[in-house]
Amino acid sequence: MPNDENNTPVWLITGCSQGLGRALARHALARGDRVVVTARDRAAVAGLAAEHGDRALALALDVTDPASVTEAVREAEWVFGRIDVLVNNAGYGYLAAIEEGEDAAVRALYETNVHGVVTVLKAVLPGMRARRSGRVVNISSFGGLAAFAATGYYHATKFALEGLSESLAAELAPLGIAVTIAEPGGLRTEWASRSMQQSPVRLDDYRPTAGKRRESTMAASGRQPGDPARAAAAIAAAVDTEVPPLRLLLGSDALGGARARLDRLRAEIEANEALTVSVDRAQG
Repeated sequence: MPNDENNTPVWLITGCSQGLGRALARHALARGDRVVVTARDRAAVAGLAAEHGDRALALALDVTDPASVTEAVREAEWVFGRIDVLVNNAGYGYLAAIEEGEDAAVRALYETNVHGVVTVLKAVLPGMRARRSGRVVNISSFGGLAAFAATGYYHATKFALEGLSESLAAELAPLGIAVTIAEPGGLRTEWASRSMQQSPVRLDDYRPTAGKRRESTMAASGRQPGDPARAAAAIAAAVDTEVPPLRLLLGSDALGGARARLDRLRAEIEANEALTVSVDRAQG
């Protein structure tokens, strides 16, 4: 039965089978909101939805399948009447030196982390534009601001998402729709364990760089400083503000890393200032 008379906010969150997406769905439901809880396999979220009666709707949604996205959004809008908050959370990591990356795996990574976000946006935004209201949260990463060995392809997808989101924010702001880029540091999720993909190619020349960081990334699983439940609460708090932030760093490690990144960038810009301005045409 459609339930569009309820004035409580309606969330649609992708990638709710585990990790931050699941924590965010739980948080939104716990505070009384309505949530479209999605995953590629509906069975993975059916139990969570069942705990919350008609305030939760479990749907199958594969961001790499446009038909699946279209059907999920149609069903969500039919049942709840609208989507107020869209969270593009579905995504995963990939470990490989750039030269070690497998073409098919890298394309699949982009299909989920970048193109999948666009597919969902194009399905949800028409309704938000018609109402001249809405919140979009794109889950990026501190890895969307700074890059390291072994995760170059993952960084590339998140850097792409950051640029896409900045442009999207400029386009949607006059229409009453706010965009927030969430940038978590290390959260204690399955990102660095069962969700992580790796290239089977390992070249000896990259052992001290990408190889070493592959090992440290996997070893950090279960020891990350960030709490997904607290990250979910922070995202919800940002969504609730009158003017949501364009960027929201999540975690002290993300904050420290971002400040260090800004310091390095500023120092490099200033060190090359003379060479930079030498490109300008001579005056007079």
